[in-house]
Amino acid sequence: MARFAALLLFATLAACQRDAEPVDPGLTVSAPPPVATAPLTADEQRIAGDVGFLADDRLEGRETGTRGYDLAAEYAAKRFREIGLQPAGDNGTYFQRVPLLKATREAEGAALTVKRNGREIALRFREQFLPALDFNANAHAIEAPVVFVGQGVHAPALNHDDFAGLDLRGKIAVLFSGAPARFDNDRRAFHSASREKLRELAERGAVGAVFVNTPQDEAGSPWSRSADNWQRSGMRLRDADGKGMNTFPELRAVANVSAAAADLIFADGPQPAATLFKAAQDGTLKGFALPGTLTMAARTKIEPVESRNVVAKLMGSDAALAAEHIVYTAHLDHIGIGAPVKDDNGVDDAIYNGALDNALGVSILFEAARILHASKPAPKRSLLFVALTAEEKGLLGAEWFASHPTVPAPSLIANINMDMPVLLAPSKDVVPIGIEHSTLKSVLAIAAKEIGVDLSPDPFPEEVVFVRSDQYAFIRAGIPAVYLNGGTVSADGVRDPNMALRKFMREHYHQPSDEATLPIAYGDALRLAKLNARIGQLVGDAAERPRWNPGDFFGEKFVRPK
Repeated sequence: MARFAALLLFATLAACQRDAEPVDPGLTVSAPPPVATAPLTADEQRIAGDVGFLADDRLEGRETGTRGYDLAAEYAAKRFREIGLQPAGDNGTYFQRVPLLKATREAEGAALTVKRNGREIALRFREQFLPALDFNANAHAIEAPVVFVGQGVHAPALNHDDFAGLDLRGKIAVLFSGAPARFDNDRRAFHSASREKLRELAERGAVGAVFVNTPQDEAGSPWSRSADNWQRSGMRLRDADGKGMNTFPELRAVANVSAAAADLIFADGPQPAATLFKAAQDGTLKGFALPGTLTMAARTKIEPVESRNVVAKLMGSDAALAAEHIVYTAHLDHIGIGAPVKDDNGVDDAIYNGALDNALGVSILFEAARILHASKPAPKRSLLFVALTAEEKGLLGAEWFASHPTVPAPSLIANINMDMPVLLAPSKDVVPIGIEHSTLKSVLAIAAKEIGVDLSPDPFPEEVVFVRSDQYAFIRAGIPAVYLNGGTVSADGVRDPNMALRKFMREHYHQPSDEATLPIAYGDALRLAKLNARIGQLVGDAAERPRWNPGDFFGEKFVRPK
C-alpha cells in the first residue's frame, strides 16, 4: 500500500508540475525486484528496484504524452537529484520541453481502391490496408495514376536508381520496404529508412505512396499485429509554426498494404506480386507504370502534445575541457496501452510495460551516473545524462535534443546510448554496436579490458540496429556514437544468451509480457553500467575528441557544420 500511495503522489505531482522542479528528493520510492535465482547485491538491487518501478502496471506503459510517462519523468528527475547531478534542462530544471504533434487514425472514410480495366477493387480497411498517419491534414482523398518504383532507392554512388526512366509527377508510388541486399549494411540501413524513401518520392513530385509488405516483412512483424493496434497514435516533432517536422505534405496520401493483398495492388499489371517479391530478394527489381488509378482516402485526428526529456549534468573537473560534453542517453518511453494479449494464466493484459525496452536501459543509465558521480576526480569533460521521450514514436526526443541541446551544440562530442539490453541469460561478454565507425573503438577496447569483459561481434549485423535507436539522432547531427548490447557467450554453459534474445524478440518484444518478472541477469546489468561509465571516464579524460574514421559512411554523410 505504501508503494501504491507513492505512485499516486507521483501521479498528482506529474499532473501539476509538468514543467516544474522535480519532486522532493527526500521522498523514497522503491519497488521490490522480480524474483531472482540468486540473491542480488546492493548495486544489483538498486537497478532492479528502478526497473520494477518503471515497468509497474500503474505507469501504464509510459507512452509519450500520457500520465504514465509524466510519472516516469518525475521519477527520473528524482533519481538524478538523489545521485547528486545538476539539473540541465530548461530554465534551471531537470526537464526539456519537447513539442509534438499526435495523430490518430479514424476508421470512418478510410478507403483504398484500385481502378483498372473497367473494374474497381476495394481493399478492406484493417484486414488488407491501413492508411498511414497523416500529420498535415485531418482528411484527404486523392485519385491518381500509379507507378511501381521497386524499393524507392536512389543510390548513385552504388550505381542504383529505382527511379530511372520513371515519371512520378502527380502519381502515386507503389513500393516495397528495404534496400538491395548487395548494399553494405550501413548504406542498406540508410536507404531502407521510410523517411529517406518518402523524401525521394516527394522530391520527384509524387502525390501519394503505397508501401506493400513482402512475406519477409511479415515474417518479422505479422500484419495482424499492426491491424490489432490500428488505433495506436503516432507522433512527429512540432515546429514553432505548429506544423509537423519531416511530414512531407507533398505526399497527400500514404498507406500500407498487407502481403496477402499485394496481388490486388498489382492486378492486371505486367508482373504479379510473387514475381516481384522474388525479384526483390534477387536484387533484380525494375520499376514500371501500372494501368489505371488508385483512389486513397482517410481521416486523422491531429492534436498538439507536450512531452519532456529529463536532463542532468555532472560538471567536468578541468576548467577548459568542462565546456565539452559527452551525452549519455536511454529512452524512458514505451508504447503504453494497446490490444489485449492473454498472459500465461489466460488473462487479458493490455499494458505494454517495457521492462527490457527500456526500463532496464534507463536503470543502467542511473547506475552509470551514480558510478561516475562517485568517481574522484570527476572526468575532465562534462557529462550529460538524458532520459529521452518519444523513441518509440521515431527517435523524436533524441532528435529534438540533438538539434536543440540545452548546452551549446558544438560542445557535444560523443553519445553513449543504452537501449533494450536483452539480459535474460548470464554472459561473459557484451556486443558493442557502432564501434567500427569511430575512434570510440579503441576507447571501448581499453574499458572492456579494465572491466574484464570480452567484446563480441554483432550476431545480427543485417538488422543494423546502429540506426534504429536514439544514437542515430546524434549520428545524423555528426556526433560519434556507440551503444552496448547484451552478450552472446554463455557464462554458465547452460543458459544461452542468443537463444534468450531470439525468444524475447519472438514472444515479448513490444508485447505486454515484457515485464519485470522476466529472469533479468542483474549482474550483467551492473557490469554494463560499469563499462558504460568507464567509457565516459576515458573519453572525458582523453586529449582529443572522438573522431569518425576516415571514409566512414556516416561521418561523410552527416558532416557537422563548422
